[in-house]
Amino acid sequence: MPGPAVFFGMFCPLPLPAHETSFNQDVMTDFRTLAQAAETAMRDVFDPTPLQRNDHLSERYRANILLKREDLSPVRSYKLRGAFNAMRKVLERDPDITQFVCASAGNHAQGVAFMCRHFGVKGVIFMPVTTPQQKIGKTEKFGGDAVSIRLTGDYFDDTLAAAQAYCSEIKGHFLSPFDDEDVIEGQASVGVEIEQQLGGLPDRIVMPVGGGGLSSGVRSYVGDHTAITLVEPSGGACLAAALQAGQPTRLSHVNTFADGAAVAQIGARTFERLRMVDPSDVLAISEDRLCTTMLEMLNVEGIVLEPAGALAVDALKDMGDAIRGKTVVCVTSGGNFDFERLPEVKERAQRYSGIKKYFVLRMPQRPGALKDFLSILGPDDDIARFEYLKKSARNFGSVLIGIETKHPENFSHIEHKLDAAGFEYRDITNDEVLAEFLI
Repeated sequence: MPGPAVFFGMFCPLPLPAHETSFNQDVMTDFRTLAQAAETAMRDVFDPTPLQRNDHLSERYRANILLKREDLSPVRSYKLRGAFNAMRKVLERDPDITQFVCASAGNHAQGVAFMCRHFGVKGVIFMPVTTPQQKIGKTEKFGGDAVSIRLTGDYFDDTLAAAQAYCSEIKGHFLSPFDDEDVIEGQASVGVEIEQQLGGLPDRIVMPVGGGGLSSGVRSYVGDHTAITLVEPSGGACLAAALQAGQPTRLSHVNTFADGAAVAQIGARTFERLRMVDPSDVLAISEDRLCTTMLEMLNVEGIVLEPAGALAVDALKDMGDAIRGKTVVCVTSGGNFDFERLPEVKERAQRYSGIKKYFVLRMPQRPGALKDFLSILGPDDDIARFEYLKKSARNFGSVLIGIETKHPENFSHIEHKLDAAGFEYRDITNDEVLAEFLI
């Protein structure tokens, strides 16, 4: 954590409302004790992640914004915590367990691999065949000789089924990425550290939610003593769906861009801890808008965040007066970002910001037609892509054109000039079907 900072709007714990039963108070007290014990045990393995005040965000939102930097853990995500606590407790209950099994294509795999080597046990990690080599390599690096990786299935559901069948066959222990009480307890250590580092609880904690391990653990730890905002990617809003249905509900389609939080169905155990969350405290964030925050944090702050890791920071854009003058902690949950994806992130950010568009233009097949088109562009406009698609008629051809500009309003001028010059065109920037095939 940086040097002394002025923490304003500090929250002082208050007694629970009268309608809360003593049983609930006892359950919360017991969980807090378990989470604190888990956090203490972790100190033999890795240091607390920093809690850092961010001046850039604090000034923008006129609040005291702090980042809980889980992207700076040894495996660059909070998943290390749940893996450690679950394996620790399993080995305490049954010292004869020698092999752990999990299914993951990302942060959970790396956390399990790291802890297998720490505890001196064997781990078998199942990953989809489509897993990028970068993620496979990092998992191998963290686990060393303690782990073996099996690439199985094109889709995660197939991978998961294979992992569970293998685990049953060898009588090993299956490590769930989130729907496990020991994992939830381990992830709650994020809340323990926030309270310790801040000297109390903040006014609000903002964090991502996928399967629910982190969010249910931290919420169970802080109880009603601080406000919570949970953030999902729009293409994987499984908590919102569960709250609406009153039970975990499987999404028919998941956008995997924010893969660290893109889950088809929230866990049964985690949902039981989150079912009383006010739906207004659950935000869904556009994957394209998320890219603007990833680029901003990289370019302005030098902080590398994976898509799920940027969710909490991006959510500040929607919180307005609710956080003004408050102390707010955003959990940056992971920084495992493959820089080969950077062009895609930039592309999505530009399209969301309105400074890049794609058109299919009907270009006359005559001398000077291209020059006429180019004369329409202004000094701030640039052609990022130009591709003849086909001759649609004897005297015309279809052209795919990508244009970048400095200001979104420039496109209204371009389109006006295209109309005046008699060009036929179609904006396909937000046409999902055409964009999938052409862009």
